[in-house]
Amino acid sequence: MSGPVFTRTRAREYAEQMIRGRHATRAFRPDPVPGDILRAVFSLAGAAPSNSNAQPWRVEVVGGARRDRLADALRTAHAERRVTADYPYSEDMYAPVHRERRAAFGAGLYGALGIGPGDHPARAAYDAQSLGFYGAPHAAFLFVTGDGGPRLAADAGAYLQTLLLAMTAHGVASCPQGLLSLYADTVRDHLGVDEGKLLVGVSFGYADENAPVNRVATGRAALEATTTFHT
Repeated sequence: MSGPVFTRTRAREYAEQMIRGRHATRAFRPDPVPGDILRAVFSLAGAAPSNSNAQPWRVEVVGGARRDRLADALRTAHAERRVTADYPYSEDMYAPVHRERRAAFGAGLYGALGIGPGDHPARAAYDAQSLGFYGAPHAAFLFVTGDGGPRLAADAGAYLQTLLLAMTAHGVASCPQGLLSLYADTVRDHLGVDEGKLLVGVSFGYADENAPVNRVATGRAALEATTTFHT
């Protein structure tokens, strides 16, 4: 096998392993990620594509005591129902097929946690607990800068996926959390952020391999259900 072909084959194999091997982690060890790895991960994520190379994002990364104070503030905002979402959220935005997928995922997730399908108080308590970043030592908050509109949010989405894969490549586990974005003003106040709209938060660190919740497997829709090839 020639060099270039071999390289392409290995690159394809590595890409498949990373993309299919990445999954959301919901239980972390407390060990912090070393500073050199943090810088390598976020530097690599900065190579994400964007329209005309505008790079309309800003990322705020927290750890240590700042992370702990922010977690407390988020839990308080949640308990007091002080929702301040830059991007509105509604269950109505999901089509019936989306709701079916979400229901299947929820059954697997809460089943692994020992929470029954009708146990709404336990589900709500778990949601509140997740505002502590699932025990992760770090969290990153992705803001869309410029006018923060949907087109720029699409670029930030490309950054998010690149970030998640960069973390995977460096052995760092992660979980993007839409719930964190529902308390944008709380995040802004505690981090001194004065620009951008909060799109998503990402909890990250090293996975607790013994936690049953980290063994929840999620499927994906068949190719034909999401993609049409026009020839």
